[in-house]
Order: sequence, then C-alpha cells, then structure tokens
Amino acid sequence: MLTWKEVISFTTKGNPTPDKRVEKTEKEWNALLTPEQFRITRQKGTERPNSGALCSIYDEGKYNCICCNMPLFDSTIKFDSSSGWPSFTQPIKENAIKYHKDVSLGMIRVEVMCNTCDAHLGHIFPDGPAPSGLRYCINSESMVLDKK
Repeated sequence: MLTWKEVISFTTKGNPTPDKRVEKTEKEWNALLTPEQFRITRQKGTERPNSGALCSIYDEGKYNCICCNMPLFDSTIKFDSSSGWPSFTQPIKENAIKYHKDVSLGMIRVEVMCNTCDAHLGHIFPDGPAPSGLRYCINSESMVLDKK
C-alpha cells in the first residue's frame, strides 16, 4: 500500500517504471479524443466539480486511462470524497501512476498522470480515508469504466 511519503519520494527521486509505454503525437491524440478529453489529458485541464459522468457511479470494474486503456484504479477502492471528482485511495498497482510536483496555481500539489502515456489524470492529496490516507482526485474525462 502506497503512503504519502512514498508519493513525495516519487516526485523527487523518480517514478516507478511502467509495464509499457504508449507515445503519440499531439495530432494523433487529438484525433483519438473528444475536445474535452484532449484538453484535460493532454493539456492538463480540469473538469468542473460534480460535472463528470463517473462522479456518482460505483459499479464494479476497472477505471482505465481514456488515452491508452491501461488500468489505473479498481472500483473497490473508489470512495465518495464529496470533492466533486471521482476519488480513489490507491492505484491498481504501484507503477500505474506517475507523480509530478505541480506549482502551476501558486501552491504546491502533486499531479498524477498515467505512467503509460503521460495523460494528466488529476491530483493526489494526503487527506483520504484510512488505511492509506490518500485521495486520488481524478477527472472523469480522463478515465473509462471497464465493467468486464
């Protein structure tokens, strides 16, 4: 189980190695994604709170990256954080997520990205439920729920 200390360590010492890499040009991503998906995942955008289709869905399945379809989160660790975005306590596996120090809004946050294709997913905070205390705050537009 990942801890906040390990997350911070990834931002300073390097991220875990992904199982594989998917790389495309901006033009290729633009052709594959809706304008909103492209804005969020490739341009580091954010959807409005409580606007995402996956905010209030708690069906069983895996939440995969909208860009490369790699599994990111399992439905069993999704929780209602009342933040306005889908929230999770852990990634599906340690190397599914990439962590980056984000100072874009004049504050220090930790951005989370798909470790396979570098898609922007959202941010992580140390205010989640036990036992990890982590809250992955993820844009609905950056994921697809695979109910298989």
